[in-house]
Amino acid sequence: MNSYRIASIPGDGIGVDVTVEARKVLDRAAELHGFGLDWTEFDWSCERFTKTGKMMPGDGIEQLSAFDGILLGAVGFPGVPDHISLWGLLIPVRRAFSQYVNLRPVRLLPGTTSALAGRTAEELEMVIVRENSEGEYSEIGGRHNSGQPSEFVLQESVFTRVGVERIIRYAFELARTRTGRVCSATKSNGLIHSMPFWDEIFAEIAVEFPDVHSEQCHVDALAARMVQAPDRLDVVVGSNLFGDILSDLAAAVTGGLGMAPSGNINPSGDFPSMFEAVHGSAPDIAGQGIANPVAQILAGAMLLDHLGETVAAQAINATVEKVLAGGTELTPDLGGTGTTARLGSAVADSLS
Repeated sequence: MNSYRIASIPGDGIGVDVTVEARKVLDRAAELHGFGLDWTEFDWSCERFTKTGKMMPGDGIEQLSAFDGILLGAVGFPGVPDHISLWGLLIPVRRAFSQYVNLRPVRLLPGTTSALAGRTAEELEMVIVRENSEGEYSEIGGRHNSGQPSEFVLQESVFTRVGVERIIRYAFELARTRTGRVCSATKSNGLIHSMPFWDEIFAEIAVEFPDVHSEQCHVDALAARMVQAPDRLDVVVGSNLFGDILSDLAAAVTGGLGMAPSGNINPSGDFPSMFEAVHGSAPDIAGQGIANPVAQILAGAMLLDHLGETVAAQAINATVEKVLAGGTELTPDLGGTGTTARLGSAVADSLS
């Protein structure tokens, strides 16, 4: 029997609440499909930061390197600036483990309603492939003349040929397994160096995939298309910043952030990959038992799929759809009166 070592980092706020339910579902799937999950939980969080000054210990990356996968809840809490929580945990893990693909599939699930009137589930399904290791999210720069009238900041973006090539090629290869369409988010009319470079590499790689329909679209126009004509999109590839923004928009128009999972993926398998819900820690509702666990459960399904337990992952996805379609345990964000635990249990109990 295969057994996998999984690191669980519940994090902050509702990350703790929804991770409990995701683990419940994953353990049930493992039992039914004949593999083992050996969990180790870490208390790395903003709460830890307030006590120790660190989101995770100095050897945190070394500790995680021994695992087959990582399930992350959410990080962020009032009193701890976002750049501290993200750069103290999430971003270092992504970069240390070369998780250069941030994969964010979004689709309109049964029992949910899109913010876009009249759109069907068939029209609202796409996947955002976000470059996850460089681009606009760079530490290069600084703040100068603080507190003076001449104060200024300098923030540099970094685009390497290796980094851009590998994320764009990943998107084309993914498009081949779907509808054969890929759209690149750019802004080459305003960013004079980085985006023309991105566009040139996109065009070069497109030649290698003559069977894939490719196009590029300025990110502002692409955001409008997601709202006005989402059925024209399938695989969307973008830089770190553009992919981040577009994936949240895509999730919002396909039922909300509470329904959207994501994966920070190291495609080579040389390092563990990390899976999480797209939503944040929502501290205003933490501990109340009303957070929607679906995104975290689906992130767990992505983790299993990445580990090769595809049948179990598909079973989780199908069961989530069945439970949502039933409508009896929907959480308040979905218009129901169910709780986090009841919805999680309904999925776990319905698995087969």
